[in-house]
Amino acid sequence: MSDLGSTASDIYRNVLSVIEGVEPRIAAATRAELTDQRASLKLIASENYASLPVLMTMGTWFSDKYAEGTIGHRFYAGCQNVDTVESVAAEHARELFGAEYAYVQPHSGIDANLVAYWSILAHRVESPVLERLGAKNVNELSEDDWETLRKSFAEQRVMGMSLDVGGHLTHGFRPNISGKMFHQRSYGTNAETQLIDYDKLLADARAFKPLILVAGYSAYPRRVNFAKMREIADEVGATLFVDMAHFAGLVAGKVFTGEEDPVPYAHLVASTTHKSLRGPRGGFVLATPEYAPSVDRGCPMVLGGPLSHIMAAKAVAFAEARTDSFRDYAAKVADNAKVLAEGLLKRGATLVTGGTDNHLVLIDTGSFGITGRQAESALLDSGIVTNRNSVPNDPNGAWYTTGVRIGTPALTSRGFGADEFDKVAELIVDVLANTTATTTAAGTPGKAKYTLADGVADRTKAASAELLDANPLYPGLAVS
Repeated sequence: MSDLGSTASDIYRNVLSVIEGVEPRIAAATRAELTDQRASLKLIASENYASLPVLMTMGTWFSDKYAEGTIGHRFYAGCQNVDTVESVAAEHARELFGAEYAYVQPHSGIDANLVAYWSILAHRVESPVLERLGAKNVNELSEDDWETLRKSFAEQRVMGMSLDVGGHLTHGFRPNISGKMFHQRSYGTNAETQLIDYDKLLADARAFKPLILVAGYSAYPRRVNFAKMREIADEVGATLFVDMAHFAGLVAGKVFTGEEDPVPYAHLVASTTHKSLRGPRGGFVLATPEYAPSVDRGCPMVLGGPLSHIMAAKAVAFAEARTDSFRDYAAKVADNAKVLAEGLLKRGATLVTGGTDNHLVLIDTGSFGITGRQAESALLDSGIVTNRNSVPNDPNGAWYTTGVRIGTPALTSRGFGADEFDKVAELIVDVLANTTATTTAAGTPGKAKYTLADGVADRTKAASAELLDANPLYPGLAVS
């Protein structure tokens, strides 16, 4: 993060002063959030720190403008400046990822995934029905034909990575809308290596014959061969959809290239703009030309009015990601993750897949005799912010879990390098090794309550403070 000096400080002090005049509690909470983020080791793999230019871009009068529709074809008048914003953001996204088409309206990663799913349904299910019936759109269908189309939508199949081996809720998990939209089947990993078994995946896909094959992950600490995923999709007649929300920054930064870059192989790619990409909270979709017309109807097909101020911030973030400095950052994110994993392993921690080659590490907390929830809470007590996560065949389920997911994007943004991440590994193991599950009334280990040995939290916070003080967040920025 660069030091923007007194200019940014003056801006934020004035902004918070204005907010304080209306609702002082919000101004106070905003200041407190910066203080808390500065004082903690943020290791949540899906979080980062947006640059000050990105943050400032979100707070403008673009927030006041409705702009349903697409560039040059809005359902509201006076959208010429929104057209500029969306055009610039889409241009940067195409150039950054080498994509033929980019859609930057989705409000979140889940929204982006829903746009992708329904675009596939529109292209592969709805369009053939309309063509067969000689109709231009669904409004021209008779009631009987409309019912036939609706039933066709409901009979489609999706196949994605299982939640407990690193997939995401939106990859067909039944409690999520994606699991309710489709007939769903998950693919897992090899029981011994915990890596994707592409031969098994192919066999399962041949048997299930999904319309959509989903690749990508939320907590899988390895890279994916997207060339193989495309071969599998092509063999079974599926559309390959990649969710790269977690690793978009590694794609943008050219850490993932060749067969590890999803864009040349996928029909559609969806992502968030935060996480490893370090932009505002939002989403986007990349697509091949055949799917572009369907994706372009994301609003009103799935989305409401686009958030123009967020699209503007996406444009700034994409522009930042096209720089050499961002490529250097992305490379450090991956390098730091390896150091973090090695530091944990040499101190006795057990890691899912035995390590990492992306930006995240998944600790199996069962080796410490505690659940993921207990580990997450004990680490938070010690100033280390993580999130609990399922591990393969997790005995404690998705709520308590037996894992903790950690990532390097945020602390790398603060300037942490190899020495700092090795120290972070030491602190994590010290906390987990000194956390004990509290037994229940029946005398069995509980899943939520725990005891942290005396003095551990204080010494961890003191050691963390030295690391954090040497790598300040938004250096030079003073808001009070």
